[in-house]
Amino acid sequence: MKTCIALLSVFASTAMAFAPAHVASRVSTSTPMSFEEEIGAQPPLGLFDPLGLLTDADQARFDRLRYVEVKHGRVCMLAVLGHIVTTAGIRLPGDIDYRGTSFESIPSGLGALTAVPAAGWLQMFFFIGALELAVMKDITGEGESVGDFRNGALDFGWDSFSPEEQESKLAIELNNGRAAQMGILALMVHEKLDGDPYVINSLLGSPVDF
Repeated sequence: MKTCIALLSVFASTAMAFAPAHVASRVSTSTPMSFEEEIGAQPPLGLFDPLGLLTDADQARFDRLRYVEVKHGRVCMLAVLGHIVTTAGIRLPGDIDYRGTSFESIPSGLGALTAVPAAGWLQMFFFIGALELAVMKDITGEGESVGDFRNGALDFGWDSFSPEEQESKLAIELNNGRAAQMGILALMVHEKLDGDPYVINSLLGSPVDF
């Protein structure tokens, strides 16, 4: 358990270290800057950077670190959702390869790492690669903030929001991503510790059949 707490502390330090720049301040500069007033540098910790990754950082370095954090947060949000959905017994129909390995036979959690056949991993590798190279990027240069991949094709009412609402939604995504990073880590750690990733449910008297 001490190891688990230590791991959580390290990941918490990493995940909470960076704050996204304001929507209007996307100008890159090589001058060292201060980021104490940015979105995400919020109570009770403020700008939490115990490793000093932002010491003497300029806007370009900050944006790079912000991009990495937002990306990891989005991946982890999908990971947590996928863990919950598959644990609930929901699977795609059919097979994952030509040998007849059904999606239904793939277990939830870490067990899927060894159960997914090579053909399945190849499908995911090329699909994610295609997204990385051609979709999930600011292709048109119209992005208003780090991680804005709308490319002039999507809106969802974003342009109708006030600057305050836009900053609020950016902060919500950032903090949801941070929570998801902690969440998927906790699910993996508790699965390895006692085979019960949903230990909180068990403590509350509503165990999950994993």
